[in-house]
Amino acid sequence: MNIVLYQPEIPPNTGNIARTCACTGASLHLIRPLGFSTDEKAVRRAGLDYWDKVDVNYYDSFRELEEKYSDHNFYFATKFASKFYTEIEYKSDDFLVFGQETAGLPEEITERYKENCIRIPMLKEVRALNLANSVSIILYEALRQNGFDNLV
Repeated sequence: MNIVLYQPEIPPNTGNIARTCACTGASLHLIRPLGFSTDEKAVRRAGLDYWDKVDVNYYDSFRELEEKYSDHNFYFATKFASKFYTEIEYKSDDFLVFGQETAGLPEEITERYKENCIRIPMLKEVRALNLANSVSIILYEALRQNGFDNLV
């Protein structure tokens, strides 16, 4: 599986997501600009000593990632989607894309991929789940559907 963070802003979220990637074998793809340096203490601390176990890739734009993996499926987490994340049949090499903590994904991306937008159900009165929690929820559903390949 592949986790994509579009211009992440909060170091501990990225660190926690990196740790989740290390524990599951998912690759982490970071779209610049980042709201921090990946050398920052907060990111390193949140990822603990797992950073050397994570396949981290950097891109200057979403378009760059999209072109490199044009033959893969991309799914976009947004609270504005009509489909639940459980309605997708994930493949082991799919890309799960998550937006900025404060702004989500750009409308140009969600409009272009409207059919591949997914959401986690929650109460209307709350804005959103924490980014690291959202990644975990959707990633583990995709892994479950693929038989938790290579996980013990």
